Amino acid sequence: MIKCTRPVIVEGKYDKIKLSALIDGTIIETNGFTIFKDKDKLEMLRVLAKQTGLIILTDSDAAGFKIRNYIRSAISEGELIHVYIPDVYGKERRKASPSKEGKLGVEGIDLETLEQCFQKAGVTAERTAVRREEITKADLFLWGLSGTEGASQKRNALLKKLNFPERMSTKALLPVLNTLFSREEFSKLLKTLE
Repeated sequence: MIKCTRPVIVEGKYDKIKLSALIDGTIIETNGFTIFKDKDKLEMLRVLAKQTGLIILTDSDAAGFKIRNYIRSAISEGELIHVYIPDVYGKERRKASPSKEGKLGVEGIDLETLEQCFQKAGVTAERTAVRREEITKADLFLWGLSGTEGASQKRNALLKKLNFPERMSTKALLPVLNTLFSREEFSKLLKTLE
């Protein structure tokens, strides 16, 4: 498992599932071409690019390059690392027929090849046994950010302070918070909201 401090952007949920077997870190889906209309998610990606940098991993077909280029043109500040998969022809197991171009997407590439793609892009793994204490769903509840009276207002104030989309759910927020903050750092940040 590779500890990755930068969020990895992929096209869809099956790409995310595949990559989660290799990467210990935040993986964010564009939901395909939905990213073109999702201004909130794009703003979140801009913030993350400035604060931590982003890794973009899309399929090697025309659609994948269109999504990659859109993100590249929409993010003017911060670090973007592009990881490219090779052209491998075939079809994914879950699909009845090959894609339009006949190429495997991220979900169809084996983990060893994916790891090599990350290495070629200069993404070196932080293989470490020391893990910082992560923020959990229980923490969000205890801090009054979910499941309690006034949680919505408190969460909205936090999202505004971090310049994140106002519609961001706690489920989407949690991995992003763990990318940006340790539990202790985030606890201190929350005190500035009170």
